Amino acid sequence: MSTQEPISASFAPSGASASPAPFIEPGATQPTHGANRLLPLALAALGVVYGDIGTSPLYAIKECFHGLHALPVTPTNILGVLSLVFWALTVVVTLKYVLFIMRADNDGEGGIFALLALLRDGARDGAPRQVPGSDDTTPGGTAKPAPAPAVSRFRRLLPVVGIFGAALLYGDGVITPAISVLSAVEGLEVATEAAAPFVLPITIGVLVGLFMAQRHGTERIGRVFGPVMVVWFAAIAALGLVAALRNPQVFAAISPTYAVRFFIENNLHGIVVLGSVVLCITGGEALYADMGHFGARPIRLSWMAVVFPALMCNYLGQGAMLLADPALSFNPFFALVPRPLLYPMVALSTVATVIASQAMISGVYSLTQQGIQLGFVPRMRIIHTSEETRGQIYLPGVNWLLMIACVGLVLAFRESSRLAGAYGIAVTATMGMTSLLYYAVARQRWGWRAWQALPLVALFLAFDAAFLSANLLKIMDGGWFTLLLAIGIMVLMLTWRDGRAALSVRFAAASVPFGTFLDGVRRTKPLRVPGTAVFMSVNPTGTPLPLLHHYKHNHTLHQTVVLLTIVAEPSPFVPRPDRLVVHNLGEGFHRMVARYGFMQTPRVPELVQLAAARGLPMRMETTTFFVGRETLLIGSGNRMAGWRKALFAFMSRNAWNATTFFGIPPGRVIEIGAQVEL
Repeated sequence: MSTQEPISASFAPSGASASPAPFIEPGATQPTHGANRLLPLALAALGVVYGDIGTSPLYAIKECFHGLHALPVTPTNILGVLSLVFWALTVVVTLKYVLFIMRADNDGEGGIFALLALLRDGARDGAPRQVPGSDDTTPGGTAKPAPAPAVSRFRRLLPVVGIFGAALLYGDGVITPAISVLSAVEGLEVATEAAAPFVLPITIGVLVGLFMAQRHGTERIGRVFGPVMVVWFAAIAALGLVAALRNPQVFAAISPTYAVRFFIENNLHGIVVLGSVVLCITGGEALYADMGHFGARPIRLSWMAVVFPALMCNYLGQGAMLLADPALSFNPFFALVPRPLLYPMVALSTVATVIASQAMISGVYSLTQQGIQLGFVPRMRIIHTSEETRGQIYLPGVNWLLMIACVGLVLAFRESSRLAGAYGIAVTATMGMTSLLYYAVARQRWGWRAWQALPLVALFLAFDAAFLSANLLKIMDGGWFTLLLAIGIMVLMLTWRDGRAALSVRFAAASVPFGTFLDGVRRTKPLRVPGTAVFMSVNPTGTPLPLLHHYKHNHTLHQTVVLLTIVAEPSPFVPRPDRLVVHNLGEGFHRMVARYGFMQTPRVPELVQLAAARGLPMRMETTTFFVGRETLLIGSGNRMAGWRKALFAFMSRNAWNATTFFGIPPGRVIEIGAQVEL
């Protein structure tokens, strides 16, 4: 069997992390959020973090009284729904995310993958770092420490929980643009029924334009996101407050007794409607996922000072309008708007939903980048659209797939009400998984006792489970789409992870300890040619298989031979000074181990510069890079099912070119191909 070492395996999946967060350019460091930047960052957070939850009033109340499982528009039901909305925002968003979950940061970064990375990193604290696929000796030939004892079954399930949560976020990224833009454009029907035939074409036009503009980056438009959302929150707060003051009875809904009475009177139907109430907290996960970009303090300030009060004013105003005229239930949000302001409000709503959609699209880009770094997603083309601002990345393949999925959703469901069932499951399931991972972090990372962590997480899970159970009752109303999409993405992620692990085992079996290889070089003294050769390696201690193949067939070596391993760390960022370690192995051999955080993209030219600064004689114009390219053959070995092997082989063939992904000049690369039986 001939084998080789694949370049895509040069990332050791040593951790996992999450959700949508910014990229940092090589050499940069994480920003510090001083007091003088608190207000500007809080303003910016309004445009990115709160776009999704800030546009929820467009459809949340409407779905309770005009959706597929609408309630009778009675005072008891109106006050009960408003009470549920208030306590959902208070407990799930304010208490859970703002006060507690945001404390679980990974070097300032948040999101479900970052939460999972905290567990993996914590499991290795005080233990030697192991890289999957490495051989049995260190560079000096000494035995490595024995592997750590097996982890508990619960710990083994945590990566699967994190991956499924990430897959659900992909579903959220597909549904958010579709339902948000569609619900905003549906406001035209309030102005005139003649606009009904134009709702779908306008929605599709807005979505297509949004995705086509992604290649330009969001830096320029991002400058106006915050101010536009300030206008949005001010408008919805003013409209709602005016209506609520006309009918002060709605303020009584703050009492939880109305929520209790609501369930007593509606029984099972009340639980079903709870699946519509959850729409008021969609986007709550973004508070945690975008924490690294803005910092916890600005996000908390924006929520407490602007977003929470504005949302509640608008929800109470919609309730007041329904108390006055139950016939307005078909669109209570736009019923708040005076007719002369209706068209401007539709325009403002559309802009606000575009901003909310942009935040989710950017989040999917970042999530994909993290998945690539951590070994869950095949390499894809990543374009950095800004040289100054971190987080400005564009993935063409992901972008067009998202556009097709969003337009397809709009054409298939045709109404925002029909999309609501698909939306709720993605949100509530992700929130429940975040609660489980938070419990694991509190117990294993922070050392909390069960009696300290369990009551708090039980409260979170009580809300998460109630909302998720209610949405599961609506699977046939659209929830099937979210589950099908998330399961499909999870299968792809797990297949890629397991396939790379299986290949690592095959490569490790065919590898040779570097001490043995170096002894052979000393004995045979092969011809050395001028220049530098770099061999990419998954293993920071062994001998790269492309080097073995090259030496076996050519019987020559360059004067300087560099063994390069790039390791993905379970932290989001690795500072430039700590990014590269160079070891002199003797006989002209050097080993370079580059460490990148899961929010960073490796660039080989940068590593050459860092190596030269550390005294290693390397220049791009005299360096040749040897990379592997394997052809996978489907065999009968290992435990992977045949269809998963075929799927992995297909993903491997279509992964983005490693040379371009790592920024290696194509003219400096030699590929060594081989067939590998999986």
